[in-house]
Amino acid sequence: MDTSLVNTQLLDWLSQMSGQKLTQRELTRPVIFLANLVTILLGVIFVDGTVAEEEKQRLLKTLYLFSTPESNVRRLTHLMIKGIKENQTYKRVNDLLLLSDSLSDSEKLLLIAFGYEMSATDGVIDPREKQYLEVVGNHLGINQKHLAVLEIGFTHQTDIDLTALDEVKFLLDPSRFFELDVIFIKATTDMLTALPAKNEHKVLKQKIQYSYSDLKKVQDYQKQLDYFCHNLYQLIADCKEHGFLADTLINEVSKISQKLQSQRFRLAVIGEFSQGKSTLLNALLGEVIQPVREIPCSGTVTVLKYGTCKRVICRYKNGTEEEIPFSEYQLKASISEDAALGCLSDELANSEVKEIVFEHPDLALCSSGVEIIDSPGLNEHPDRTVVTQQVLKDTDAVIFLTNVSRSLTQTERELLQDLRIQLNGGKENEPTNNLFVVGNFMDMVRTEKGREQVKQRVERFLQGENPLIIGENRIHFISAQAALEAMLGGEENEYLTTFQNFTQAIEKFLTDERGTLKINLSLIEINSLIQKCRSGLSQAEKILDGKINISESEKQKIFEQIGEASGRDVRIRLVASQLVEQVIEQAAESWDEWWEGLEKRITEKSQHWHSEHNPAWSQDRLIQDYINQFIRDISKEIDDWGNKTLKDVILNENIKILDANIEYELDAVQAEFRNIEQQVKTDFSEQLQLTIDGINDDFMGFGGFGGGLGIGGALAAGLLAFTGIGLVAIIIASLAATIAGSFGFGLFDIDGLHNQIKLKVINIGFQKLNESTDKVAEKLHEITTSVFDTKVESASRVISQAILLYENLLEQHEKAYQETLEQREAEKVWIFQKYQELEKIKNSIEAIL
Repeated sequence: MDTSLVNTQLLDWLSQMSGQKLTQRELTRPVIFLANLVTILLGVIFVDGTVAEEEKQRLLKTLYLFSTPESNVRRLTHLMIKGIKENQTYKRVNDLLLLSDSLSDSEKLLLIAFGYEMSATDGVIDPREKQYLEVVGNHLGINQKHLAVLEIGFTHQTDIDLTALDEVKFLLDPSRFFELDVIFIKATTDMLTALPAKNEHKVLKQKIQYSYSDLKKVQDYQKQLDYFCHNLYQLIADCKEHGFLADTLINEVSKISQKLQSQRFRLAVIGEFSQGKSTLLNALLGEVIQPVREIPCSGTVTVLKYGTCKRVICRYKNGTEEEIPFSEYQLKASISEDAALGCLSDELANSEVKEIVFEHPDLALCSSGVEIIDSPGLNEHPDRTVVTQQVLKDTDAVIFLTNVSRSLTQTERELLQDLRIQLNGGKENEPTNNLFVVGNFMDMVRTEKGREQVKQRVERFLQGENPLIIGENRIHFISAQAALEAMLGGEENEYLTTFQNFTQAIEKFLTDERGTLKINLSLIEINSLIQKCRSGLSQAEKILDGKINISESEKQKIFEQIGEASGRDVRIRLVASQLVEQVIEQAAESWDEWWEGLEKRITEKSQHWHSEHNPAWSQDRLIQDYINQFIRDISKEIDDWGNKTLKDVILNENIKILDANIEYELDAVQAEFRNIEQQVKTDFSEQLQLTIDGINDDFMGFGGFGGGLGIGGALAAGLLAFTGIGLVAIIIASLAATIAGSFGFGLFDIDGLHNQIKLKVINIGFQKLNESTDKVAEKLHEITTSVFDTKVESASRVISQAILLYENLLEQHEKAYQETLEQREAEKVWIFQKYQELEKIKNSIEAIL
């Protein structure tokens, strides 16, 4: 329920219906829901013109679920029944829309569910009551299929849409009603038991499914923490209204809540074309969703996630998006068969699709809080750097798939090295712990000796003297197709067992290492916020007790400190602005020096470019191989310059200067706080330190420049993908136009033709790069500004908090000065109650964890 939509018009309406002058404080979320429920249930009762005694009893029984005897809510319920009945509100659509405007989709569906339950008391729904509920449901925006599920469910029919049933159960999940009250959780739980269970319907073939119970526990913890955040939000809002806590605390708890609600595990699947990625995903999902062919298939990044219904959203590179029919999904997600059989690059480079998001209500892994990102095959992808960065953004774990019959080719080894560096935030020689390497097609290796050799070859490369990965159960050998067939057929076999071992390893990692970390971080944030609330209330209590007295001279001193703090913020921003200009100037000079010898270095590296294709028979494939290796070497050069020069030297030196300035200014603010504390006995230093601790990593321990991928990675992505369809696409188009027909067949100087093609790729590539130097400058400015802005904004948050503490102190002192002794004593009692509520929230959090 969005309480921001609650307005004075609704307050006046409810006051009129109840005959009571209600206040904003009395207009709680449960009360608004109850007013809607009374209206709809009365509509069901009166629509047929007669009211049976059984209907009256059912009405009260339903409404009494949401209140206790002798409570104000119970009394208000009777008043609303009388007022809504007399005014016949249930007939007026505008009144109903006003009432329901702030309700969530789940709350609206629950309302209608109670309406159907009321109507079907005798097992049959009267046609007039059915029509009334359909009209109301339509105005509330409820899906007609969901209404049909409710009608069928309460009349105990058997022919039901299973997908729609799942969607209704998802919307009525009790966890979606935590923010209302415990009585709503019980009511929705009882409502769900009235609906038919999915397993009551006969299934011709019982497939094997996984429950992922540990992942679901993480979800449950997140939901419970979010519920306590809601309680904390209400408490802070009440304290703010009394003038005891600052407005910034509301923003803090809202951010924590938003983070908890949006937290998902992101699992990326990466590999070359034709390694069985689509089949692996289908096995992970337990359903054939991804397109599968014997030739290269997936052509774009696809995100598979949980949704209340099946739907597909196509997002384009120009920033637009559209929902497309499910029937078009596999077509959009695949490359054409002609491109797959020929040269992939042109179609991949010219694709307008950025990513496809596929939502599904009945995928066990996704419904357990996991989003799966399927990447296109990267060995022939022209924008490999861009795609890997898109796929790896905020990723918790990566599955790298290789074909055991030809596992870990040279290209795959290079790709694994790239993944390790990107997953480690640009660190080149450290192993990563969130990379899983999976050898596929083990059913194609017929001998035990062959299987053992495959395992040794993979394990030796990944966990040898210079290991790429660390951690238990990071390497697995499976047959995705055999596992999928066993799963769908409900048959246990060795391939299903090895696949289950793999999925259990993924679940254990996400739960124990990523899930625990996310929950603990949220706990730290919540506990820090609780401590801030306690400190703020303690200060308010001291002011009411007269333990904090501020003289006129001290007030003047505080006003001066507010002005001084604002000045320190301005000085930090001025220093940062000057340093950004300095970095840009130094980077431009460094870039020019680096650029002078770049073409020579790439030409030397081209001597080691290799391709399995013969220029006489597979000229297009050969050209594409050399284009990919040109892009790889250019990206590596840019990455080296970005990390070793731009980040480690230029940015690092200037960031140290900014850090020193920030540290000096914040130390000065804290020193000023200590001076104030000595005079007026506040605990400003403690409150400000909590804010500094909360964002310390932002500006004191800023680890991974460039968003965890390294400056070099970010710069390379910007350089190779900044023009429309991307610079790479332009290079490929130029090569297709100028190279493909430049070399005739029948030449016997194969080595000479190889060298000519390499030279042509280098010449055209550098021509295009030269035309794009202004874009390099733009990207440099963007990256540099981003790094400095992050630190400046973090410091600014601390200073803003300091100013708010000053201002809140003065406001509380002035308010207490004007109050009577009785008023101050009453407020102290009220503060004590809030202390108890804070302690209850803290204890509840500790209990569930």
